Amino acid sequence: MADSYFTLQSSSEGLYKDKGSKFLSFAIPIKSTDDVKQILEDYRRRFFDARHVCYAYMVGADRDVFRSNDDGEPSGTAGKPILGQINSYNLTDILIIVVRYFGGILLGTSGLITAYRNAAKDAIENAHIVERAVLRRYKISVPYNIVNDIMRIIKDSKTTICHTEYENDLQILDLEVQQAQANAFEQKINKYIGYGLKRL
Repeated sequence: MADSYFTLQSSSEGLYKDKGSKFLSFAIPIKSTDDVKQILEDYRRRFFDARHVCYAYMVGADRDVFRSNDDGEPSGTAGKPILGQINSYNLTDILIIVVRYFGGILLGTSGLITAYRNAAKDAIENAHIVERAVLRRYKISVPYNIVNDIMRIIKDSKTTICHTEYENDLQILDLEVQQAQANAFEQKINKYIGYGLKRL
């Protein structure tokens, strides 16, 4: 599994024109495939008068969840070139939508591929690409008498405490650990408590 991945810091836009047709492109960071449906509905409403609303997305640090859609354009001329640009820049957790307004002149298969590819590329090049660490989540139950020891490990491991609660004589922590540090973190924690460390 990858320790880090590249994605967009925020949404960006691009534009490509050819023979009167306009290709408006939008690169949008997403967290999961659940985000895609609502975003697409919003863009289809916003650009209700456009001929095509084509898209591609990639999700997950391992870049193994993806899809492309031609939305009525000839097969392979829209979604695939958009997805190709996502791959070219090694991005994930991203949705790219390209909205086409037809200019009255057919572009042909190669013209469409070029147009959708360049529109997607323009949106990506107008974005700020960031590298993010892959995080592993844990829940840990810490007896009060070793809280200081565990807190020292948490600090040294660059671990983020997301939530804390208290129960009887335990402090219960939800943590996020960088994937690259996770195995070492587990080993250190297990020296103190061989139980109470649960991966989420």
